[in-house]
Parts: sequence; C-alpha cells; structure tokens
Amino acid sequence: MTGLVLKSTGSRYLVKSEGKFFECGLKGKLRLEGRKSTNPVSVGDLVEFEPDDSGEAGISQIHPRKNYIIRKSINLSKQVQILASNLDQAVLLASLINPRTSLGFIDRFLVTAEAYSIPAVIMFNKCDLLNEELKAIQKDTIAIYRAAGYPCYEISSYNLEEIQKLIPLFKNKTTLIAGHSGVGKSTFINALQPGLDLKTGAISSAHNKGKHTTTFAELHELAFGGYVIDSPGIKELGLVEMKKEELGHYFPEIRSRMQGCKFNNCLHVNEPRCAIMEAVEKGEISEERYHSYLGILNGEEMDWKEWENR
Repeated sequence: MTGLVLKSTGSRYLVKSEGKFFECGLKGKLRLEGRKSTNPVSVGDLVEFEPDDSGEAGISQIHPRKNYIIRKSINLSKQVQILASNLDQAVLLASLINPRTSLGFIDRFLVTAEAYSIPAVIMFNKCDLLNEELKAIQKDTIAIYRAAGYPCYEISSYNLEEIQKLIPLFKNKTTLIAGHSGVGKSTFINALQPGLDLKTGAISSAHNKGKHTTTFAELHELAFGGYVIDSPGIKELGLVEMKKEELGHYFPEIRSRMQGCKFNNCLHVNEPRCAIMEAVEKGEISEERYHSYLGILNGEEMDWKEWENR
C-alpha cells in the first residue's frame, strides 16, 4: 500500500492511506539506511508499506523526495535529522521577545532552506508584546530580509482574524512551521486551523525560553486544502557541509551580484574588485547579512545563544 507519513515518533510512524491510519515500523534494510540521520523516514514522505493480520505494518520503501530540509546537531555527535520532506515552503516563526530569535539563527535557517531549494517565509510573532523600541528594531530587521528577497509578516498568533487572512499563503501547499521552542508555532497552527487543539506551553519566567510542547514532527491536514507540519522547537541549527565557494549561492542578494566579481571563485572576503563587498559598502547588502555570511564561511559552528549580539 502507498501512504503519507503524518507523524514520526522515532521508530514508529503514523501513515495515512485511502482514508485510513496505520501504525508502522521499518522493514528490512530501511533500518540500516538511517545511519547518517536519526530518522530514515520523515514526516511528508510518501511510502510503501505492508500491513499484516495483527494490525502492524512495516514500511518497505520511500518514494523519491521532491526535497527535504534537515538540521545538523552542533554537538560532537554531528547527527543529522530530517525535519520534513516534500515541502512547498518553510515558514520560520521568529520573535524579538520571549524568546528572542537572533539574526544569526534566522540566516542559518534561510541558508538551509536555500540549499534544498525550499522557498522560505519569515513571520515575526508576538507583535502585541513589543514596546516602541522593539517595534522599531523589528521594522529594521524586516527591511533587511525583504531587501534580500524574503516575504516577511508581522503577526500575533492569538489574533485569530489576523491569522485567518494568511490562509491564501498556505492553501494547497505543504508547509513546515519552524522556530525556537516557545515562539508560538502550535498556537499559530491552532489559529490557522481552528479545532486542531494542538498542545501549547507557557514560557519559563526564569529564562524567557519555551519548553518543548511539540516532541515530534507531525503533519496536519488543513480544511481549506494543504498541510502544515508542526515541528519540535529548534534550539541549535548546525549547517550541512558545503563548499566555501557554494555558500554565496544560498544568500539571494549575493547570488544575484556574483557575476560582477572579477574572479569566478571569489569568496567575497578580501579579493580585488569584489562586487559583493562593493555592494556592502554602498548599503545595497546589509552588513548584518554579510557578517552572517562571513561567520558561516569561517565554519563558526556556534549555537544560537552565541549569535545574540549579531
């Protein structure tokens, strides 16, 4: 049978096929194919599975993926986790408060999405909690990312009417919702699709950080067409390995100007007649984005806390 993976809980998977739901494990060689990742099968996968008389089922094959997005742990294990597959877009929920999302974290997420050819959208949540100073900072931040070519929205996940206006963005698409724990992913999805009643959690008053209320990625069908994938909060986001000369291709504002550099293999660091450095000097590329590029280029495997002041 062919089915869609709706939920991954480590070694078990919930698969939907022909309107029915099946609890599945992995069969045969699929158990061995996940050595490079913590999950050989991911939410969003189309799979072949074989149910037996006991009601158990085993996944025997994964259909070729259109795309997928991964995260790499920055600890010593360097394990890779596939967050979701077969996506039409990825929405990063960010916030300037409770918890704060750094520019460095946003940039690393965007590079990951670009590397897998997944269109990305940034939604700045908790706008109702911002004072005038933070509103000004958010306005400047949005200007940086819109200039780079990314759609940006200012929202409050508790404003149901406001979230419902975003339905056209999600209609008939498969969308990953990502971000730090506590940033409001489940609350946002509940507002987008009333009736799901996803579990939400309070922010820790001691550290202004969220607790993990979503433990495993899960795909939810939208009544108006399409799917959203609620993912566990991401504390750290290590990048997949890539060649230094490839990195510029994952920054749209750099990619669009690379042909103007004197050298084809220009890394945009200290080379003569570099179109990218000239664009930074002219204010055409933001210094913040350029500094993120340099940090990633130099292999700075920093977690998000170390980017706080970037």
